[in-house]
Amino acid sequence: MRTLLATLFMSGLLLSGAASGADLAPDVTAKIDATVTQALADSGTPGASIAVVRDGAIAYVHAYGQARRESAGAATPAQRFAIGSVSKQFTAAAVMLLVEDGVLSLDDTVGKFIPNLTDGDRITIRQVLSHTAGYRDFWPQDYVPAMMEKPITADGIFDRWARVPLDFQPGEAWQYSNTGFTIAARIVEKASGQPFFTFLTNRVLKPLGLDAADIDKGPLGPKDAAGYTRYALGQPRPAPKEAPGWLVGAAQLALTPQDLARWDIALMGQKLLKPESWRAMETSVRLNNGQDARYGLGLTVTSDGAARLLRHGGEVSGFLAENRVWPDLGMAIVVLVNSDYGDPAGIAQKISALLPLATQPSAEETATARAFLEGLAHGHADAAHLTANGAAYFSPAALADYAATLGPLGAVTDLKPMARRLRGGFTEEIYQARYASRGVRIVARADAGRYEQFLVYVD
Repeated sequence: MRTLLATLFMSGLLLSGAASGADLAPDVTAKIDATVTQALADSGTPGASIAVVRDGAIAYVHAYGQARRESAGAATPAQRFAIGSVSKQFTAAAVMLLVEDGVLSLDDTVGKFIPNLTDGDRITIRQVLSHTAGYRDFWPQDYVPAMMEKPITADGIFDRWARVPLDFQPGEAWQYSNTGFTIAARIVEKASGQPFFTFLTNRVLKPLGLDAADIDKGPLGPKDAAGYTRYALGQPRPAPKEAPGWLVGAAQLALTPQDLARWDIALMGQKLLKPESWRAMETSVRLNNGQDARYGLGLTVTSDGAARLLRHGGEVSGFLAENRVWPDLGMAIVVLVNSDYGDPAGIAQKISALLPLATQPSAEETATARAFLEGLAHGHADAAHLTANGAAYFSPAALADYAATLGPLGAVTDLKPMARRLRGGFTEEIYQARYASRGVRIVARADAGRYEQFLVYVD
């Protein structure tokens, strides 16, 4: 397979499809192409399709290899790939729209909508969306079990995996569970009076201009990608398809990388949903013992050391996906592959290492931010560097808390500029500050050198 891929590359068949890389330097796109090409050769994956977002806009899209081995054509960015569990954030968004409609609450119990679920009178919608409910996962295997080749209903899933004893008490642990998102999809149907995919299409996909396929109904057609599997290190083989009913709410969408990138841009810009709804999705839940689960609602919530990172992987038979979003930097990376043995997360990681995350604050801006931060540690906010709103924010109570929490950390050992961009008419500056014992993240927004905000977060 590696020899075949190398031959395709040399003949010009491997690198194909439209690219809009105006915001990325040619040497950067060349390195990205080489990285993905090598990853396909190493894994024996037939094809991949990627998108890169910078400064809140799509900067590069490209397809590689073959979307369908049985045809001679090369993959193009216009072809849809299954995104697997990346679909879960769309399900969470559907639930949040119903919260905004006032027909349900995240703290409603699942039993309010679905009868006879185990502990349904105390497990909440928030818990099923955050994998903390305790319902057993119906699909822990990384292949399609024989039972999944037969159609099933949501109640069929509930009877076997959600009407049996819990794996743990609600809120006591975090354990990935597709079952929870089957429950969430049924709740959307009950609350909206519409089939789940109909509601998702009308309220989420169409408003954002996304052309998604419902792969729970059947495989993708000939104009889109086909999925492949293999046994041990053998040749790629057509992957079996899950029967209808298994993917609803949990993993049922197929998108082009551009469309998934458009979703990421909506997340960054807080479109479609209200800011408080996005905040609920992006806030990591805490377990009963106070431990951070590092998962919100359909989103993994973490940091790459430079900035806040929201990500999710996806897998269904024949496909893998990786979606990474740095909302504070206006950056995202989408990697879709048509094998269930490739490494889209590794590809995304290598692409991110090739990209300058964003324009950085100048040396003068960084020096000003450092002086302002050092002043806050002593309970002082320099009025010369504040707008009227910024000055009002730094009340005596706020300054006292800043001094009480930053002062004991001692001197700033390093202040690293991470990103600079426009946000709401202000210049947004992101910094990572280091003290002897810990680090913090700073999100400042300035107007002509005066801070409208200067907020410090746990890093």
